[in-house]
Amino acid sequence: MNGISSCTSSHRPRRRISARTCTAAALPMVLFRPTALFGATALFGALSPGLALAAGAIEETQKQNTDWTAIIMFTIFVGASLWITKWAAKRTRSAADFYTAGGGITGFQNGLAIAGDFMSAASFLGISAAVMATGFDGLIYAIGFQVGWPLITFMLAERLRNLGRFTFADVVAYRLRQVPVRIFAASGTLVVVLFYLIAQMVGAGQLIKLLFGLDYHYAVVIVGLLMMAYVLFGGMTATTWVQIIKACLLLGGASFMAFMVMAQYGFSPEKLFTAAVGIKKSAAIMGPGGFVKDPVSAISLGIALMFGTAGLPHILMRFFTVPDAREARKSVLWATTWIGYFYILTFIIGFGAIVFVSTNPEFLDANGTLRGGSNMAAVHLANAIGGNIFLGFMSAVAFATILAVVAGLTLSGASAVAHDLYASALKKGKASSSEELKISKLTTVALGIIAMFLGMVFEKQNVAFMVSLAFAIAASANFPALILSVLWKGCTTRGAVAGGFAGLVAALAMTMLSDAVWVATLGNPPGSAPFPYSSPAIFSMPLAFLCIWVVSICDQSPQAQKEREAFADQKIRSETGLGAFKPTAH
Repeated sequence: MNGISSCTSSHRPRRRISARTCTAAALPMVLFRPTALFGATALFGALSPGLALAAGAIEETQKQNTDWTAIIMFTIFVGASLWITKWAAKRTRSAADFYTAGGGITGFQNGLAIAGDFMSAASFLGISAAVMATGFDGLIYAIGFQVGWPLITFMLAERLRNLGRFTFADVVAYRLRQVPVRIFAASGTLVVVLFYLIAQMVGAGQLIKLLFGLDYHYAVVIVGLLMMAYVLFGGMTATTWVQIIKACLLLGGASFMAFMVMAQYGFSPEKLFTAAVGIKKSAAIMGPGGFVKDPVSAISLGIALMFGTAGLPHILMRFFTVPDAREARKSVLWATTWIGYFYILTFIIGFGAIVFVSTNPEFLDANGTLRGGSNMAAVHLANAIGGNIFLGFMSAVAFATILAVVAGLTLSGASAVAHDLYASALKKGKASSSEELKISKLTTVALGIIAMFLGMVFEKQNVAFMVSLAFAIAASANFPALILSVLWKGCTTRGAVAGGFAGLVAALAMTMLSDAVWVATLGNPPGSAPFPYSSPAIFSMPLAFLCIWVVSICDQSPQAQKEREAFADQKIRSETGLGAFKPTAH
């Protein structure tokens, strides 16, 4: 997999941060725009610039010397998180506790947990490396995620909490037939979770090899076992607090890095950008350069990023952990705040890497490329500003971020199997809470084993397309069915299921026929891919909406009429919360 191009430099060596006298002309002050997560675009440049998603794969790396400082700090984090799991296990007695922490998480806590779920190691390392390589262009695609958050805030968050209980399928199936809707929803959820988990496990293995100097297979097993422990014993309570702690550590570490970089330039962004332009010898880094030159692919990418965020099952599930709709709205506002702030930090870190990493031979190999791989920009910058101790801290935090994300994904997959398939579809809602909890834990173990196995199988494969596919499926299958079932009176069971499956199959097929798989993975000749674009969302999402509309309009069955008549009651509950499930824990 081709990495992000590294900068070569003829500038003088630099052991630690020092002020730099810049000769380039002063640049106008650049206004920052807060952006949301999953922006590790350049991390996946070999496939498509649009593959900038949360659980992205880290490129294959060379094993480094064992970093005992990082290992010790990581061990401390793991020990603390396992203690949290032990504490949470005492509070996890029912399915509601396992899936949603009893609905007792506050909006502020949930917002931090959502941000922790989004802020992956891949995006932290990848986006900072992308900014170092290309300047502003390394960040611009993250804007797509920011655009998706108002959609969640104003159209979904409140309705999700009022209509659902454990999974987004509860919302879609509120007035529709339970069995077919839940089979579709579980199918879409498991596909998204599967692709995400593979990318996470491969990313974890490569990060461990890169940052800690341990073997790849050890990393995959460690992540798999910890993931199972968090979810199996602590459920959503443990997962939430692990995500909160991880978010605080990552925000704190990134804030310190950005502060130290800006301090060298009198906290003047203009001076920092001027210095970077002087090193790059081009003002082009201050504007977009065109990661995606094909307009169709660019629009398709934007659609996937924007609407995919509103269709990710493990993110939608978090809105059931709060006690009411008001707290659900607060969750989104806090999550957007932390995510936007984080991306401002990565922007500064990326430009700091241009100035303090690309000019220092200590961090470059004989060919002038970054030691350890092209995505090590932020890690080397941590070494430059804080020495070995801060390097160990940021290395441990970077790896710990994956643990929080895989725990959320596993919990989402377990809820789809136990709640949607077993309790609702198979048992027709007659399964007891203890039975459902047992199936959830068995599913957690199965997903953990599958994730470890696939992580080893895909060790040397470029799996970035799997993350892109997860967003495309979320935008093409989950989102259309969810939004139309909530907002359109005419939506019927047949329409939602037919459209949802159409979007899922179309997104899968188009991705498999694109360059990312047809050429890069299957080894077919360049230019032979039947599907010429990098993202299928511009075709698969409209197809899903069209299918839902046509099939629903044509469905004149008595069942369809009942479903349309039930829309009024659904609307009252979705907007007022009357009859919504109450929290079981406070």
